[in-house]
Amino acid sequence: MQPSDVDQYKVIDTDTHVIEPYDLWTSRLSVERWGDKVPHVRWDEALQEDAWFFGEKRVGAAAGAAQAGWNQFPPQHPPRLGDVDPATWNAEERLRIMDKYGIWSAVLYPNVAGFGAGKMLTIGDHELMLACVRAYNDFLAEYCAIDPRRFVPIMALPFWDLEATEAEIERALALGHKGVIMTGEPGFWNMPKLADPHWDRLWATCQANGLSVNFHIGSGDMSIFDRAYDGAGEHANYAGFGVQFGVANVSVVANLITGGVCHRFPDLKFVSVESGVGWLPFALEHLDWQWKNCGVPQEHPEYDLLPSEYFLRQMYGCFWFEGPTVKAAIEQFGSDWILYESDFPHPTSMAPGPASSAVEPREYIAKELGDIPEPHLRKILHDNAAALYHLD
Repeated sequence: MQPSDVDQYKVIDTDTHVIEPYDLWTSRLSVERWGDKVPHVRWDEALQEDAWFFGEKRVGAAAGAAQAGWNQFPPQHPPRLGDVDPATWNAEERLRIMDKYGIWSAVLYPNVAGFGAGKMLTIGDHELMLACVRAYNDFLAEYCAIDPRRFVPIMALPFWDLEATEAEIERALALGHKGVIMTGEPGFWNMPKLADPHWDRLWATCQANGLSVNFHIGSGDMSIFDRAYDGAGEHANYAGFGVQFGVANVSVVANLITGGVCHRFPDLKFVSVESGVGWLPFALEHLDWQWKNCGVPQEHPEYDLLPSEYFLRQMYGCFWFEGPTVKAAIEQFGSDWILYESDFPHPTSMAPGPASSAVEPREYIAKELGDIPEPHLRKILHDNAAALYHLD
């Protein structure tokens, strides 16, 4: 396959991020009412960079995730948004770089509030927390309005309040949002565990509205960062964090299946975002074996499928740099559950630069995936995501 051949597929990139502008919340919420509790950016003198603060609590570097094209290897990062490629935050520039990379449509995820809005809980004021979620969803809808065919907004949820969550789903749907993002570890935020029937209201609402539930890695416990040995070096340790976060999503897959969520909501779709796919066939084979070995069919005779069958009916995984492992996964389980992503503009993304081994998505797809049979490749690059997110 030649790189130019890739464009025939109208590639849907199922995991990208918009770097939030500094005034996202201060321009939409009353600073007079809530003061500096409103998420805002200010200069961190100690670390010599712009940073996001909720009140006096620092929550992260303002340009830390805007790594595309940056000239230093992670975890080093740009100190300000003014130092980075505007395509990381500007919608018109994003379309330009998508054209350059061979990406037709991009599914958009957040950064500041975490990959599930859990960090909003640290604000403490429930009224402000809800206002922050609503403001983010408004911002993302406005961002996507420049070209709704090519930008796919995924709504944040005030998941700590199910009544407010149901109302926000209805409101964000009307704004054009195409799915929801949910933490895979609600227990970390002192909420009921993922398979607890407490969440059935959420699952039912999403199922009724045809909305997928998207579980981005790193949406809860971040202690993986604390387990590395400092003496190994910052770059070596950072290289290990990504794979640990990725395969940690096995807990999401396992708990949704073993907890009966898939059985109770057979039409609901779930996505494991930025986790890769090569390890999932092993996980499913392992889970099938343990399912029978541990007597689950006797304990739950109502469960009419094996874990792998529930997964293939309702779940998806996203990959971005894999080659041989994707092909092996297709050989074992087909391609109906596999989605392509680039993770733009994060440190692990397929965004070339002087401090990256990445190549542009169009080139990567042609070189690494070009020998995948056409029906499978079309599903992976376009058809699966188009059906999941209700796109053309």
